[in-house]
Amino acid sequence: MPGYGDSPPAEMVATAQGRVAFLDHVLQELGMRRPVLVSPSMSGRFALPFLLARGDQLAGFVPVAPVGTKDYAAEQYRQVQ
Repeated sequence: MPGYGDSPPAEMVATAQGRVAFLDHVLQELGMRRPVLVSPSMSGRFALPFLLARGDQLAGFVPVAPVGTKDYAAEQYRQVQ
């Protein structure tokens, strides 16, 4: 994930909108149509905003102990079906 581990800091992913755009770009580059998004650990910071903004592009979502999700309200979690 950009900005984590040994990767350099990335301004693009500093905001939730930037993380949505990044993940959308990755999925488009891979040619994926309606993938199942598996989200372990720190990827929760990328997956949850994507799920809320573009969840209709996914066939499924599998959270595996995602972190970085405390910024979301209960109402936003209820939007996830």
